[in-house]
Amino acid sequence: MAEPAARTVIVAAEETGLRLDRVLAAHIPALSRSRLKTLILAGRVTVAGRTIRDPAQRVNRGDSIDVVLPPPEPAAPAGENIPLTVVYEDDAIIVIDKPAGLVVHPAPGHAKGTLVNALIAHCGESLSGIGGVRRPGIVHRLDKDTSGLLVAAKTDRAHRALSRQFADKSAGGLERGYLAVVWGVPDRPRGTIAAPIDRHPRARNKQAVRQDGRAAVTHWQVLACYAGRDGNTAASLLELRLETGRTHQIRVHLAHAGYPILGDSTYGAGFRTKAARLAPEARIALEGLGRQALHAYFLAIHHPDTGERLAFRSELPDDLRRLTRALAGKDRETDPRPRE
Repeated sequence: MAEPAARTVIVAAEETGLRLDRVLAAHIPALSRSRLKTLILAGRVTVAGRTIRDPAQRVNRGDSIDVVLPPPEPAAPAGENIPLTVVYEDDAIIVIDKPAGLVVHPAPGHAKGTLVNALIAHCGESLSGIGGVRRPGIVHRLDKDTSGLLVAAKTDRAHRALSRQFADKSAGGLERGYLAVVWGVPDRPRGTIAAPIDRHPRARNKQAVRQDGRAAVTHWQVLACYAGRDGNTAASLLELRLETGRTHQIRVHLAHAGYPILGDSTYGAGFRTKAARLAPEARIALEGLGRQALHAYFLAIHHPDTGERLAFRSELPDDLRRLTRALAGKDRETDPRPRE
């Protein structure tokens, strides 16, 4: 059998003065920034015919950028028999309802026990290799402590097609909906947060709103409001739709707007004292949550082979149902009915 060949991706710079690695990240979303940086340093990237080895090199509008991508690498992580909730599966894709606490792919501190390990065991060798050794099949991610819907690619063709959908929201088809329980309540029923995001200048494990960051847009609407022990509104349930997909985008945007997610120890630590405002049952439910109250409840894509629009919905998991019931102060479950 012939060895798989490397392939070249040609990108045209759309603006002058942008960093080379950022331009490539915007046009080749299937590869991480760190992987693209490695390709640049290895001399696999040329700009206007010149080999460039500096990821910070500025490009000019109209520059032709050639990237030589190595053949897809085999998945190095071992398969592990980790139970998966499979929402949909065929020869091209698999849609998983990820539980909170499950890391998506191996990383420092999480060499095994990840969704990738589970997918390797479940799908065998049919996962796409474009994402690299550590991320076979992974097109997008959810934070470890965010639950909900995630699609993975089982072929390279599906991976490329899905990556284009996640990169080009204007093409239509792709939709991602989230439910979040946040401190406080916005002053209007719906709105949009448009604030650029980049790595935090001091805490390298965090993101932050920064004027020189990448564009990020989150649309939200209020579904329910919850009163505290004094009768005043203490928290609310929001439905959110992503127009972009930056790291920690929803968590950063909501904290920036003054409505951090309950249980978010990274971006909402300053609001922990607000728990004292909750009724005893709600405070106990929050203490037992152990994660941010964020759930990816809705996912719609165009099938990478057929073009058919597929839409999936995931109900609130048990821990968030307990929290919303306790916040509502009634012996019933919160029944959010966001738009679709």
